[in-house]
Amino acid sequence: MVYRASHVRKKYRQLHHRHAPDFVRHQLELHRLDQLDTAQAREQLGVSKSQFHRLRSSYLRAYAKGTPQLWEPHSSGGARHPLWPTPAQTLAFKLLKSDPPASYSLVASELHRRLRFITDRSTVRRWAKAHACSAPARPKAKRASVRRWQRQQIGELWQMDSTPHAFVPGSPIKWHLIDIIDDCSRLVTGARLYAREVLPNYYDILQRAFLEYGLPLALYVDYHSFFHTHTPDALTELGRALHFYGVSLQYAPTPEAKGKVERLHHYWQNRLPALFAAEGISEIDPANVLIEQLRAHHNSEENHRELDITPLQAWQRAKRSKRSVLRPCKRCPWWHYIWSTRTSIRVGDDGRVPIAGQRYNISAAPRTRLVHCLHTNGSISILANKPDKKQRPKLLFHLGPNLV
Repeated sequence: MVYRASHVRKKYRQLHHRHAPDFVRHQLELHRLDQLDTAQAREQLGVSKSQFHRLRSSYLRAYAKGTPQLWEPHSSGGARHPLWPTPAQTLAFKLLKSDPPASYSLVASELHRRLRFITDRSTVRRWAKAHACSAPARPKAKRASVRRWQRQQIGELWQMDSTPHAFVPGSPIKWHLIDIIDDCSRLVTGARLYAREVLPNYYDILQRAFLEYGLPLALYVDYHSFFHTHTPDALTELGRALHFYGVSLQYAPTPEAKGKVERLHHYWQNRLPALFAAEGISEIDPANVLIEQLRAHHNSEENHRELDITPLQAWQRAKRSKRSVLRPCKRCPWWHYIWSTRTSIRVGDDGRVPIAGQRYNISAAPRTRLVHCLHTNGSISILANKPDKKQRPKLLFHLGPNLV
């Protein structure tokens, strides 16, 4: 039988068919001794960059054990596209046929998160095409026009921003997503949906992030009125709360300058609507439960395209290298009162103060100025003194759920 050249190349395309083990070992040894660079070694062996690094790693492991002369390249044969288990196929169909349909990367991520079935987006794409459920093509993202340097220590800078978006398909209501990401490791330290962009919601997500990860040196934000005031050397209410715990604000001149958190917005905007549609989620509370699960999976399981490791691995590596400026977050007596909306209130001549539409007796002299604190859980406290690290808070009255 006469074989065409294309048939011969296809049949003997694997490395162990094309080169003897001694030749492969010799090229890898020359590369180890820096007598061949990577491009030259790849050309000699006729392999891709990723395959070369796999070969090199395998050879170096054998070299470390003292048996490089016994090492041989292995065949990569076997089933190239094995059948997916039934639960994986069911979940993939569910996500790809939702409205809007899930992206291939989202399907791969959810297969891993829910079923521990590891695959990649290109495999999902091939499977979707083979089963007539391929997703419509998405427009290519524009390349960032501004690239800002990356901080070298975790906690040196956290980027924070909010974006409104119609996360529930078919609903005209836009929820506000607040994102926080560590500039060094790309670890997502906070991601949460809120009905509105108001100051208490920033207090809520910052408390959660600080208690989970510690206090950063600075937050990188835009010129929103929550963060910036046009009065020189003045701080906003949020700025004063952060300053109390030693956290500074830095301002991005353009949206492109805080590209890491902007890309994180797009990550959630591309994924959440399809997931909410597939799971029938239309309320904020169950949506935030799902986001917490996705955030944990993203941090610990999904490789970042620039770092080539997961954000959690980058975070832990920085900690081991002592590249961390995070401070432990210890709840001081002022903690709940700092993260509350504070206003001044005066005791009336009758010894009462107006609280939530009613008047309550207070143990303070008439016409005394007190501090009214509206907490993120809806409760209200009345303090006799303003926040001061040299004093303890003097609580005169509390209405609503207890502060935990």
